[in-house]
Amino acid sequence: MKDKVLQLSEEDIVAAMKSLHGYIDVTPGDFKEIYLLALKHAVERLSRSLTARDVMTRDVHTVFADAPLSEAAALMAERGVSGLPVVDAERKVLGVISEKDFLSGLAEGRARSFMGLLSACLESAQCVSAELSRLRAGDLMSRPPVCIRESTPVAEIGALFSERNINRAPVTDEDGRLRGIVSRGDILSAMDRVFACQFPEREP
Repeated sequence: MKDKVLQLSEEDIVAAMKSLHGYIDVTPGDFKEIYLLALKHAVERLSRSLTARDVMTRDVHTVFADAPLSEAAALMAERGVSGLPVVDAERKVLGVISEKDFLSGLAEGRARSFMGLLSACLESAQCVSAELSRLRAGDLMSRPPVCIRESTPVAEIGALFSERNINRAPVTDEDGRLRGIVSRGDILSAMDRVFACQFPEREP
């Protein structure tokens, strides 16, 4: 992503000026408005040029569909992640298991948050179903998986996250094999790096 740096181009300036209506008298206020519009245009342009390949995490922790839920939970806790792709022996993505899936399973589908789980627990005599401990990752995972390709633009990924209410998407090749994963955090980190390159801290 070294060549993906946010820089205002002449195209951005022209697009910003076209967004203004009427005669332009270049006062400080007008210049600020032009600058902000140009910056918005540059961000949108960059989000279209950045792809999953530029922002994805390549070292992805996974579980097999027949892995015990305890194994999946332990791996998520150890690695500090809130979701894992569930794959087969050929690393084809079968689904994704996340904290939301665990919450839903623990509260028998009545909770999608910690407080929802707590509420369900307080209303019942038993918080955790005995059946849950016998389930496998494949039983609890969300499927079919929402996957993207390495060439998918970041702007499209962000829209997909909002539309499907998800926080991550596995990146697969044309055969469905895992190549990486993109999370909301990956996108935010990438944009932070872009802005850091464009607006470096000035020395005192």
